[in-house]
Amino acid sequence: MPAEKIRVEVQGRSLDLSNLDKVLFPEAGFTKGEVIDYYTRIAPVLLPHLRDRALTRIRFPNGVDDKSFFEKNAPAATPDWVRVETLPAPGSSKARETVDYVVADDLPTLVWLANLAALELHTPQWRVGAEPDLMVVDLDPGAPAALPQCAQVALLMRDRLAADGLDSFPKTSGKKGMQLCCPIAGKQSADVVSDYAHRIAAELERESPKTIVSKMAKKLRPGKVFIDWSQNNAAKTTVAPYSLRAQALPSVSTPLTWEEVTEFASGSVRRFSPAEVLARVDTYGDLLAPLLKGGPKLPV
Repeated sequence: MPAEKIRVEVQGRSLDLSNLDKVLFPEAGFTKGEVIDYYTRIAPVLLPHLRDRALTRIRFPNGVDDKSFFEKNAPAATPDWVRVETLPAPGSSKARETVDYVVADDLPTLVWLANLAALELHTPQWRVGAEPDLMVVDLDPGAPAALPQCAQVALLMRDRLAADGLDSFPKTSGKKGMQLCCPIAGKQSADVVSDYAHRIAAELERESPKTIVSKMAKKLRPGKVFIDWSQNNAAKTTVAPYSLRAQALPSVSTPLTWEEVTEFASGSVRRFSPAEVLARVDTYGDLLAPLLKGGPKLPV
């Protein structure tokens, strides 16, 4: 049966949207139409964090309970008005030298991606043609450690980074962990940024060896929080703020206040739904807006 389509105009671009009633989050009955609606409404705060960044998508054509696939290359039927950048592909699993990346600079591109069931949007710490302007550390709990322990480590890391003159901004991963994001000068290589993050993670591990691990080996992680400094490798990506996550119930990688992180650390944790995140933006604006203004060079 052919897909049911509806033609819409988005900022002067014509798009054919299909199967809007298709349920992509079965447990919540959350449809593709609702995914598109969320991304349309969150776009004013999401797009600045996607702009000029090579975009990796995780697509779920038949919903989160079915198969998914990572997509870096622009699909064959990409409209000619979508920005595509051919860039080196460090660490490509398919031994490709370059990838034709989609760059989501505008609302029509974001709606087009949502219509493709690109539920998750992941970006590197660099903008096209530039050195990293973000340092990101992923706080990944090894069971029985969980989000409260991540929040406790986030507070420690915030204070340590502040001692080096770095501001850090927290967000949930939308799954089980957290990320801290620091605006930096964009004048140092990914290797320099990664080495600095590694050094700080190892320092915190030495200070709190029972709760923190900075080594990659998964056998070391149970009951501890892994500070994943490798997110700053040029080949790595991190889920974008405000991106949906493919959980049983639709959740969002949500910017937090430090007061909320303190509450999380005491055990008062939660995930945020798309509707809640839209309401938070109405209340707080973009809590990660400072990431867009740049920051200092890292001390090396």
